[in-house]
Amino acid sequence: MRKNYTLKLKLKSLLEERGLTQKKLSELSRVRESTISDIVRGSRTLINFEHFEKLARALEISEITELIDFDE
Repeated sequence: MRKNYTLKLKLKSLLEERGLTQKKLSELSRVRESTISDIVRGSRTLINFEHFEKLARALEISEITELIDFDE
């Protein structure tokens, strides 16, 4: 039987923990603020790897689990 997984970015909680605004993250990552807003709201279902990498670098993520939740 095949399992389905849901990936969820923990961007909203990371911003709160680090005291960052979406605008500041946009400046640090060079990802459009509207894209970040869509991710935080959960309305963006696709994210390209380039954006993902830029966000991870800007947030100084060292472990992928800091940024992503995997749900079954």
